[in-house]
Parts: sequence; C-alpha cells; structure tokens
Amino acid sequence: MDKVSFTAMKDGTPDDYAFLTKHETEYANGTADRLLEAMTELDKGLSGYQVTRLEHSLQSATRAWRDGADTDWVVAALLHDIGDIYAPYNHDEYAAAILRPFLRAQCVWCVQTHADFQMIYYGHHVGGNQNKRDRHAGALYFDDCVDFCERWDQSSFDPEYDSLPLSFFAPMVREVFSRPAYDPDVICEGLRKPLTDSAVAAERNSTPAAS
Repeated sequence: MDKVSFTAMKDGTPDDYAFLTKHETEYANGTADRLLEAMTELDKGLSGYQVTRLEHSLQSATRAWRDGADTDWVVAALLHDIGDIYAPYNHDEYAAAILRPFLRAQCVWCVQTHADFQMIYYGHHVGGNQNKRDRHAGALYFDDCVDFCERWDQSSFDPEYDSLPLSFFAPMVREVFSRPAYDPDVICEGLRKPLTDSAVAAERNSTPAAS
C-alpha cells in the first residue's frame, strides 16, 4: 500500500488506518530533529536586541545547565521562545503546546505563562501591565516561573556570555521527544522540582563542557 483507499475519513478501513498510524509514528519520531533545525530560524527572527533569538535561547539553556537544572528545565529554557517564529503574539502558548506531551507539567506551565511574568521587567515602558503575572497568583508553579524568568530568561541578552552550542543540547532534546507522549510518569502533574541544584552545578561547572 502506497496510499490509503479513501477520500473521506469516514470511508477508511482498518488497513488504511494501520498504514497511516505507522507513517505518523515514523514522522513523529523525527520531531526533535525538526525542532533543532527550526531553532536555527531564530537567528533570522526579531532584531534590535544585542543578541539573536537563537543566542538568547542558547544562553537561557546554558544558564539553566550551569545552575544544575535537570533535563526538563534545560529543554524548557532552550525551547521557550520557539514560538517566536510562527506565533509572535502567543509564542509562549505555542511553545508550551509543543512541549506539553513530553515535559513535566511544572516546566510546561512556566513556558506557557512566561510572557506574562516577563512583563514585570518592561511592561511599564511600553504601556502594558507590569503586574500581568498577578493574574496567576496562587498557582502552584507561580514561584517557579518567577525564578525561571529571573535566572534564565530576562538575564539572557548578553553578547559577552559564553553560551554552549545547539549541538550540546541536541541529545537532551532528542531524549525528551523520544519519551512516550503524555506519560503520567513524565508529566507528573502537581510535582515541583527545584530549578537549581548546587551540587550538580558545581560538578558541571568544573568540567570543560560547561565552559
């Protein structure tokens, strides 16, 4: 079979859908590599900052790595602005939708809401609501997003910072997107893990990979 037999989905057969499922699974297995390729498009995105969006993303992830963050936090930091390419007005929600099946819910929530939290730094300069994050007051992961933005997002526009390359993070991205989608043992709804680990950070920062 090269193609399905139907022209309307309601007319499909079990064989048709078995065939499609196989193809869709094979395609889904390439998600990580497509995202890594898409990351390079961030170099062509929004200008005016002292660094490109790609450098900002690499810098955010590098800071997370050097803080001893676990893989979920590092990948969240790396991909938090991937939506800038196609969804400039809701890039946070776009990125969260990509990550939701494969990352801890805590990390996805921070990616989904980080644009609101970032307003604390500049909202008053652009006629926006500087305290937009207050709409999330009482949320389980509120303090985590405060830290995510303070440590890794708002601070990562420094052209002098020695970011690690995209190739360094590629194995982590591939590991995350090879997980079973929506695995409860991955999503861990309600679980909070620290953003930083001083012991892990000390070990990472003593090796050449961190420099």
